[in-house]
Amino acid sequence: MATVPPLDSPIKEVQLSALVVMRIIKHSTSTFPIPTTGCLVGMDVGAQLQVTNSFPYPATTGPNESQPNPADPYYHADQTAVSLAAPRAKQSVAYQNEMIKYLREVNVDAQSVGWYVSCGMGNFVTSAFVENQAFFQRAEGERTVALVFDVGRSGQGNLSMKAYRLSPAFMAAYKESKFTAENIQKSNLRYQDILQELPLTIHNSHLLTSFLHQLPTSPTENTTPDLPISMLDLQSNPKISSTALSPNPTTLDLSIDPYLESTTDHMLDAIEAHQTEQNNFQYHQRSLAREQAKITQWQQKRKSENVLRAQQKQPLLDENEWTKLFKLPAEPNRLEALLVGRQVEQYARMVDGFSAGTVGKLFGVRGGLVPGDNV
Repeated sequence: MATVPPLDSPIKEVQLSALVVMRIIKHSTSTFPIPTTGCLVGMDVGAQLQVTNSFPYPATTGPNESQPNPADPYYHADQTAVSLAAPRAKQSVAYQNEMIKYLREVNVDAQSVGWYVSCGMGNFVTSAFVENQAFFQRAEGERTVALVFDVGRSGQGNLSMKAYRLSPAFMAAYKESKFTAENIQKSNLRYQDILQELPLTIHNSHLLTSFLHQLPTSPTENTTPDLPISMLDLQSNPKISSTALSPNPTTLDLSIDPYLESTTDHMLDAIEAHQTEQNNFQYHQRSLAREQAKITQWQQKRKSENVLRAQQKQPLLDENEWTKLFKLPAEPNRLEALLVGRQVEQYARMVDGFSAGTVGKLFGVRGGLVPGDNV
């Protein structure tokens, strides 16, 4: 489902239990569009991370709870306060440790292997996501992963669940917290290097697989219904739609505008945010150039004064006094610009992946849509 991660990653693939998939889907869809977070437990076998169980982090709701921050990406403007605890929060860590202790008592896999988060239309690349994943990857010898379940994309009929880790190069820069233009250029860090996508497989136990094969099925009818001649027959005839090999009207649906419109709107918002970051950095460069010009002018004036004082045999003035008179503007953090660039790339991948399937549908119905065209 994804490209092979670099060799420096301690995890090469993620194996996900079907039970965990169903729990994440149920938890995420029940609160959509509010994002959800939860803990993943399992074990690591060599380079494979096996996720066998999960549980959600508790959300604090009600008027007596602390009010959420509107700047938080997990904030939901509702009548009551809805604050989803981040995995790095103290109450979440305490709850996770307590749940793992109970799981260990009943002889269940009780090793924390990461966390999961839900999102809508791929908008998960935020500073909060990076901070939460960095919280897990800071531990020595850790083997953790972040599962991202896209509720909006899965609503189109395909399960959208991916596993990510922060790259070692990004973690090294994140620990130093120096995301300046000079440091980024020295480390050769790009927005493509922020996340590593790991191959993800869904696994069922042998006992569950045997049970699924033994489930009773309804007997098939001997009579085969006539082939449909229109989309109306597919939608109205229950005998045709109930057969396993019958055409599915969903696969022929051409209503691609809502999904593409929503994705492109999000992409335009991300591009505008990236443009804002670029304008802030350009403003900083102009301010820095003005201050440096003032400093250069002051230094030249002070040098000329010292030359004159030396001729008059007077004590020289301090030429480094400019450090007390002038203050260079601080360079803005470039981390947000990197995240926005990675988010734009995420939207571009979604549009490319969705368009690949819809182009075939458009060519399939081209003969009926374009008069006189038999191609």
